[in-house]
Amino acid sequence: MKSERLWNANYLKVWSANFMLYFSFMVVTPLFPLYLSEVFGATKDETGMVLSGYALTALLIRPFSGFFVDSFPRKLVLLVCYGLFALLFGGYLIAGSLLSFCILRTLHGAPMGATTVANSTVAIDVLPSNRRAEGIGYYGLSNNLGTAIAPTIGMLIYQWTANYDLIFLLSFITASIGFAINCTLHIKPRPLLPVKRVGGAVSLDRFLLLKGWPEALCIVGYSFSYGVVSTYIAIYAKQELGITTGTGLFFTLLCFGLISSRLVGARGLKRGHIIENASHGVIISFFGYLVFAALHNAWGFYGAAFIVGLGNGHMFPAFQTMFINLAPSSQRGTANSTLFTAWETGVGIGIILGGILAEYFSYSTAFWIAWLGNAAGAVFYFVYTRQHFIRYQLR
Repeated sequence: MKSERLWNANYLKVWSANFMLYFSFMVVTPLFPLYLSEVFGATKDETGMVLSGYALTALLIRPFSGFFVDSFPRKLVLLVCYGLFALLFGGYLIAGSLLSFCILRTLHGAPMGATTVANSTVAIDVLPSNRRAEGIGYYGLSNNLGTAIAPTIGMLIYQWTANYDLIFLLSFITASIGFAINCTLHIKPRPLLPVKRVGGAVSLDRFLLLKGWPEALCIVGYSFSYGVVSTYIAIYAKQELGITTGTGLFFTLLCFGLISSRLVGARGLKRGHIIENASHGVIISFFGYLVFAALHNAWGFYGAAFIVGLGNGHMFPAFQTMFINLAPSSQRGTANSTLFTAWETGVGIGIILGGILAEYFSYSTAFWIAWLGNAAGAVFYFVYTRQHFIRYQLR
């Protein structure tokens, strides 16, 4: 039946727009430490502070974006957020100082944070209910592909031209294409969730899925490690491993791992194997970050990329399904925003702490601390979070 098609027209559109969102964002992100160092002479801890600004604003906006997505027409919220996200890429072309770049990067986190929540919530809305978990798994492939392909292209442009403005322009163009795709969405009107108040104030559960706090705490641990590694990977490879042309290959291998596990994991989610997928992902990711921290050579560098990709590809869609299954359908936006709030919290801490540790100790120290954060999330998941989800899931 037509209503049961997974890859319907609206799903394809939000999938493609999400790819453009992450492509435009990730084509520049791994190059920013090099850009700040080469253009503005920023130190490692200054770089960490500057780049953490986007994570801070993304973190602050996440709970409110879930509220707006659930309380107002979702397409309107999506287009406003996506339009601002695309527009701010143009600011990088005119940033003439470290301060102006810091302001732009910090402002950019707000529409980035809101757009990811709005786009993923719309994607869940347009999926047939009996294929939602499977669809969430495949939806993640869009940002996995964007996250993997974009850094490779960005690094190639940098190596061939050393022209950062050209890379910033590419980000602006691809983000604009994603915005245009979402303009063509056809979404059925839905009842808007009334604002609940407690003692005259808006209830806190309209901003955060309070029931999902254990899952959120696990995500903070996993994203902390990812924030450290993904932010400093290019400058670490160049300065300490002598790898000047292989950073793109790192993200390509990460992508292969993500895609492989997403494809396998989507079938598992379709059969309801949420806990199994999450458990496999947590264990594999744990060993991936251990390899990266322990082996400071090309084998550890590239091997860890593939292993971490395998782990995250299993883990993230399973955890997103957990959040969705802990919330009523009227709070899908809140569930998504809670997941992304937790993710951005860990990434932001990782960026700041990673820069400080690299400046005053070493990159090796930063990556060992990143692994410890991941290990803490893994332990808490197996000790408490699994049983919490089993007990409180609604479907």
